[in-house]
Amino acid sequence: MPNKTIYVSDDDLKLFQRAQELVGGNLSGAIVTALRRFIELEEGRQQGYDEVVLKVGKDGLRQVRFSGQLLAEWHQVANERIEDIRVYRTRKGAFALHSHFSYWSEFPTDTNLLKDWRQWRRFLGIGEQNWGDFDLEVFESVTELEGKIPDRLYAKVLDATEHPNVEDLDI
Repeated sequence: MPNKTIYVSDDDLKLFQRAQELVGGNLSGAIVTALRRFIELEEGRQQGYDEVVLKVGKDGLRQVRFSGQLLAEWHQVANERIEDIRVYRTRKGAFALHSHFSYWSEFPTDTNLLKDWRQWRRFLGIGEQNWGDFDLEVFESVTELEGKIPDRLYAKVLDATEHPNVEDLDI
């Protein structure tokens, strides 16, 4: 097995020692794992993908993470609920549909709108809501999204898949 020597500055020595403690003494394994993750994220970033962290479940108490690119989003405040829908293309070519529905009937009543002015943003449906149902579905093709999202959002997603985000012009 080939050997590689890594020189570590005195300032970084504690970092390497802590990593070795966390992996039970196999520092080489920790370095390889970290390098794999770094390469995966950096190659994805160079291809236009970002690390995406999304809330899922009731009130968004859990999170999921993947490498993806936001294609289109939808935000609508209606009489019954607030709708936030985002469609991502994953690095592996799938389409991730993240939906968040906040029903007014479930609006948290544990805060006093008159005393806390910041709650007005929540009440008016401005910004990311922290109550409601958060869901993530993954589809193999863009055509599977048809009928599952509003028609106008589907048109945006189709356009985003057929055209590059940035077109370089030689003019």
